[in-house]
Parts: sequence; structure tokens; C-alpha cells
Amino acid sequence: MSDRYKLDGHETVVVHDLIEWATWMESAERAVCKDQIGDSKVSTVFLGLDHAAPSAVTPPLLFETMVFGGPMDDECRHYATWGQAEAGHAEMMAEVQAAIGKAAG
Repeated sequence: MSDRYKLDGHETVVVHDLIEWATWMESAERAVCKDQIGDSKVSTVFLGLDHAAPSAVTPPLLFETMVFGGPMDDECRHYATWGQAEAGHAEMMAEVQAAIGKAAG
């Protein structure tokens, strides 16, 4: 089984050919959402590789939300689908906003 994937719209597709995958990854727009709150940047992207633990019995975790800077710097979460990634991004934004409020108060 391949652990490489690409997007067809918002749907993930398994890619068995390494060259096809690498070529797609090089030029594809993989951003789901990118936002900034104060000093915190929140980025959600399609990774193209499964980030689930090798022994995990879950769908492939192909999307990642990460925080850069601010009180939640380096916070990271993974998701299986585009829809989960969008929802996770919104949740992370709310958590970052709350953390910034606590740090300021």
C-alpha cells in the first residue's frame, strides 16, 4: 500500500508512482487555511503523507494545523479529510484567540 497521496479537488487520492507524487507536490496548492492573530500564525495544509502512527487503526492523517509564534507556538494537530482540517483550523483559531486573551489579561 502507498503512503503517498495527492488532492483531486478536496478529495485525497492514493498515488503509487513516486515521480507523479513528487511532481504534484512540487506545484500543487496545498493550503487549506492560513490566518494570523497577533503574533500567532495558524496554518492548515495538506501534507501528502500519512502522519498516523504506524500501528494506528485510523484513516490516513494527511492534513496538519500548526501554530507559529505566540502562546501556542508549535501546537500541532492532524486530520484525515479536508472538512476535518477546515473545522480543526477554526477550532485552533478559537483556542489561539483565547490563549492570547489569557496572556494579555
